[in-house]
Amino acid sequence: MSLAQTNSVALLGLDGHVVTVEVDIADGLPIYTLLGLPDAALSESRERVRAAMVNCAEVWPNRKVTVSLSPAWLPKSGSSFDLGIAIALLSAQGTIPPERIREIVFLGELSLDGRLRSVRGILPALIAAYKSGITVAVVPLANAAEAGLMHHMEIIAMDHLRNVLRWLRTGERDVAEEIDYQWKESDERLDFADVAGQEQARLAAEIAATGGHHILLIGPPGAGKTMIAERIPTIMPQLTIAQALEVTAVHSLAAGFSRRSPTSLMAPIVSPHHTTTRVAMVGGGAHAIKPGACSLSHHGVLFIDEAPECPSGVLDSLRQPLEAGTITIARSIGNVTFPAQFLLVLAANPCPCGKFTGRGRNCTCTSQQVRRYLGKLSGPLMDRIDLRVPVDPVGRIDMARSDLGESSADIRARVIAARAVAERRFEGLGYSLNSAIPARSLRTVFQPERAAMNFLHDELEREHITARGLHKIIRVAWTLADLHGHSFPTLADVKQAHAIRGGVEL
Repeated sequence: MSLAQTNSVALLGLDGHVVTVEVDIADGLPIYTLLGLPDAALSESRERVRAAMVNCAEVWPNRKVTVSLSPAWLPKSGSSFDLGIAIALLSAQGTIPPERIREIVFLGELSLDGRLRSVRGILPALIAAYKSGITVAVVPLANAAEAGLMHHMEIIAMDHLRNVLRWLRTGERDVAEEIDYQWKESDERLDFADVAGQEQARLAAEIAATGGHHILLIGPPGAGKTMIAERIPTIMPQLTIAQALEVTAVHSLAAGFSRRSPTSLMAPIVSPHHTTTRVAMVGGGAHAIKPGACSLSHHGVLFIDEAPECPSGVLDSLRQPLEAGTITIARSIGNVTFPAQFLLVLAANPCPCGKFTGRGRNCTCTSQQVRRYLGKLSGPLMDRIDLRVPVDPVGRIDMARSDLGESSADIRARVIAARAVAERRFEGLGYSLNSAIPARSLRTVFQPERAAMNFLHDELEREHITARGLHKIIRVAWTLADLHGHSFPTLADVKQAHAIRGGVEL
């Protein structure tokens, strides 16, 4: 038989499409034609597949070979099609039964000696295959841990093309080492007990973790801004299995498992350098569109240190995902939407020299330099920040204390209890965090007490806050009410939320 077909998967963002790999071998001048909108990496598959087959003692057809990847209109990128093409080629030559490979999806890059190399996007690819009715997949051994998260599929993890061919021809394969899929709940290396003093910043971090509110930490170098930001995931509730799989799928597209385990239930934290570009922040790419930092921090924390030093437009590119919870990237090959529900944590020095503390001690900056420095954070972005917290230098008394501060476990218990109250309140409404309350509901069902609303309307009338700021304050007030055990926000809760939003010391 000179015609054979099998299956692989093409990814466009997180959306996967099952691709039929068809191979036709006909008489004629020896030529290899690849159809189906391949990119450069996929077009180079001919040499990888040929060398791998020859080095595995298989015959390369010295005839006219046509490889078609259907649907033809769908752009295809990457090297994960190598294995599927090689298997279809051998089946077209009659060395593999065609019915044996028709209901299997093959994913993997071939090295020149036939070894299977890992590829990115295994989990979203297998999810797409399963939705299409395919329940058996052959993947590289290096991707076995990630692929094994698809418990409803039979995963055949192989390290070499020879082993794949032996299994297809005889049904024999080596017994793979069983992988322990215990979900990892926390990271014991970081704890809020390490933070000396900073009661106000610790409270703000607890409020942010409880309600999903964005936070700006302003203070001199060495005050503990980075320590606090890095420990916010340790006080957030662990991810559900569905959320963990979604986070794992995004990190799989970016090949980001060198920093995060596929089975981690801890909220991710991503800390891009302040010199990062807009594409690295929101995602993009010319051929394969990859997720950016805002998507890699989905269901977690996006921490940007030295925020005023970011290039122009980088932070403002986060304004749309902050509101929508998703980021849509438009390129010539199509539009891709990635999830981007993250908690934004910004850290900034109070001035260029970093020594301005409100009292001006040791600061060499002029008032104009201070205003210009913090003015790099645009007004529209700052209007989306719920909590603005001054972080003063740690004093001698706090550093001299031998007893540690409150641990992450204690804070997390309060956060979980307060979130449970919010979830019961929002049951059936489609959201569970106070930061997600719609503006209409804030003016109707979820209004604070009358005195609190009068206070906010006065502030709005004086143009001390915007309409968005009013909504942000009410959402933070609901979080404070949940932490304080109030059934609805009181005037004290609203005034405290207003003070934190304005960066006033409490």
